[in-house]
Amino acid sequence: MGSDASIVQAARVSYGKGTKKLHEDRGLIRYLLRHRHSTPFEMCEIKLHVRVPMDTWRQWIRHRTANVNEYSTRYSIAIDAMQKTLPGEWRVQATGNRQGSEGFLEAAAGAEFSHREEELHTMARGIYDARLEAGIAREQARKDLPLSTYTEAYWKIDLHNLLHFLALRMDAHAQLEVREYATVIGREIVRRWCPLTWEAYEDYRLSALDLSRIDIEVIGHLANGRTAEALASVRAAGLLPPEGEAVKRHVEREELEAKLDTLGITVPWQRTA
Repeated sequence: MGSDASIVQAARVSYGKGTKKLHEDRGLIRYLLRHRHSTPFEMCEIKLHVRVPMDTWRQWIRHRTANVNEYSTRYSIAIDAMQKTLPGEWRVQATGNRQGSEGFLEAAAGAEFSHREEELHTMARGIYDARLEAGIAREQARKDLPLSTYTEAYWKIDLHNLLHFLALRMDAHAQLEVREYATVIGREIVRRWCPLTWEAYEDYRLSALDLSRIDIEVIGHLANGRTAEALASVRAAGLLPPEGEAVKRHVEREELEAKLDTLGITVPWQRTA
């Protein structure tokens, strides 16, 4: 429901007809998104019918800004489908991120885990089906189904909250499985539905940098050749230890380093491995 035209219509209601040309619509949408005027984007809504593994759905449903009606395994038999992992798709736990992954297990080793996964799925489904055949209530029979079991839901959300969802779930730090869903929703659906909004969203949110006070201070010093002052600012903010002490990992400093890399500015201090 709604489109780019609905956004500009809502924004212009306070001052009459306003502008009507497409390039003026584009400029207005870009202004609204750039300055975080969110209400006009709430005039657009979309309803999706999604099929998602339960472990991914747990992350998805945490966004409490949508209207949801989910498939119920109290009323209906659980969907006979589970998310499978190919031998080369087993990811290794990240060393610097307790909730993330980095790299993949070798496919030869992953083959054994994929085989055992298939055995687990078959056994779990068999036990579930046997319980139902014995007359056990569906609400109890389901309790040992794995989190890889798919669920389905209708998910309705306005564009403002959807863009916030996508900013979090398309981010490189999001779990791969939910990130793949978010990428399809954003780049394949929203891009076609509201192209002017998506263009602005990519420019001002997805491909933009947020700079903190410390970031601006450090970048300003480095851009003007004041390396000593930049180092002093980083140390004063607690992102680096006093001179002479070993440099340890620091998440905020590493985020600053990533921004400097993006801007093509050399990091003037020792980086952790």
